[in-house]
Amino acid sequence: MIRLARLFVFMMATQLAACASGPRPGDAPRIDPEAQAVEAYRIGVDDVIRVAVWQNPDLNVTVPVRPDGKISVPLVGDVEAGGKTPEEVSGEITTKLGNFVRNPQVTVIVDQLRSHEYLARVRVTGAVRTPISVPYRQGMTVLDAVLAAGGTNEFAAADRTELYRKEGSSTRAYAVRLDRILQKGELGTNYPVQPGDVITVPERSF
Repeated sequence: MIRLARLFVFMMATQLAACASGPRPGDAPRIDPEAQAVEAYRIGVDDVIRVAVWQNPDLNVTVPVRPDGKISVPLVGDVEAGGKTPEEVSGEITTKLGNFVRNPQVTVIVDQLRSHEYLARVRVTGAVRTPISVPYRQGMTVLDAVLAAGGTNEFAAADRTELYRKEGSSTRAYAVRLDRILQKGELGTNYPVQPGDVITVPERSF
């Protein structure tokens, strides 16, 4: 099992290296604001939605989006939420509540982002405790992603870590001095990440 895992890591790193330009020591990756945000978040299955009706606290509810894409709202019943923006869901609830409440004012907030369908991710591979794909969050850095993977393992060549980022039609690699970050607190290469980034920690040569 360990040999197969190492083979998978080697193959993935080889594929990334084949399509990427070489590491750029001292050259920080450029953050693309458009890759960090979406114009309008669309609700997905497992997201937790908070519905608040002004001056009607008995109608307030916080519920998860069911596998069928619907939520249940007092008086209204089932409302389609999956694939819609909070504003669209608010509009539908407002219309339906109009049969029971005079001039309802409804606010819909995504309380917890849980749907994997709409969350961009950052991947950590190679010589870490648990290679993972983690949801991107604003302000995330290389160190945050590596710690989410459990840190490096005993085979890691941490100072040869590389951050791969899609830039236009090509992929570029940036050198990350991960050992200096972890052991000495030198944060010069603790770069901010963005959705789609791949961080690869190679193994030492024995």
